Amino acid sequence: MNLATLLQARYDRQAPDSAVDPARWTGVIDQMLAHRSVRRHKPDPVTDAQLSALVAAAQSAATSSNLQVWSVVAVRDADTKARLAECAGGQGHVAAAPVVLMWLVDLARLEAVAQSLSLPHAALDSLEMFLVGAIDAALAAQNAMLAAESMGLAGCYIGGMRNQPEQVAELLGLPPKVFALFGMTLGVEEPEPAPAAIKPRLPQSVVLHSERYRPVAEQMDGVGAYNEAMAAFYASQGMNVRGTWAVHSSRRVADDAALTGRDRLSEALRGMGFPLK
Repeated sequence: MNLATLLQARYDRQAPDSAVDPARWTGVIDQMLAHRSVRRHKPDPVTDAQLSALVAAAQSAATSSNLQVWSVVAVRDADTKARLAECAGGQGHVAAAPVVLMWLVDLARLEAVAQSLSLPHAALDSLEMFLVGAIDAALAAQNAMLAAESMGLAGCYIGGMRNQPEQVAELLGLPPKVFALFGMTLGVEEPEPAPAAIKPRLPQSVVLHSERYRPVAEQMDGVGAYNEAMAAFYASQGMNVRGTWAVHSSRRVADDAALTGRDRLSEALRGMGFPLK
């Protein structure tokens, strides 16, 4: 796709004019704008060589103080994928994907390092260190996804792995102080009956602020335009989504039940070795 087509798909006529500047554009940005959540894959395997390249890309992401408090588990076993799919709320594409990468907050390794030196490590119990692990893992995973797309693979992030964190930990053999933050399906896209589409995002007038945060009330015109863009997207994809993006998103945060099990996440984390002080 050319620049105009990518911007049209990502912003549905809401792209800022300043973005259309070929002198400022790169192939990397083209690839980023073309990202889609792909849930149908061909049976072709993701090879060990490809996986090694993805992990090298992941490890090239920034990491706070070079602590590297994340890990990733590559799951290819059909039974394990099927059980992970159940944990994620019955997402069949998890079971069908050639590989599922499970991205982990991993404080256990640093704890073991400190213990091996007979050094204190009480700060591992802090909320800050859990956030460091979550941020590090997310940055690494995004690098891996970009690398995967550059080699012709595609996939989807699976936040549903947080629905049943204890069961996921048992399936992956996770020790205390290790938590499965999200999954990522990967493989070669199966384009039939149609390839996955680029989903529009909120206008930059909503998310980009200059010097100081703009009042939320001033963002509502952009949200209204986005509601129209998403209505058109839902219709074009044959998606049975009731109401606007605003209604759909509000339902997602309506109450504890809307969190599909994740309302007890702080309890689960403490039980898995994260005091979150």
